[in-house]
Amino acid sequence: MAKEKFERSKTHVNIGTIGHVDHGKTTLT
Repeated sequence: MAKEKFERSKTHVNIGTIGHVDHGKTTLT
């Protein structure tokens, strides 16, 4: 159960990071 929660949290963090990077590129461009 702990592992499943960790994987879910990890995916959420990755999505947030990717979204932040994409937003930064759009702003720079």
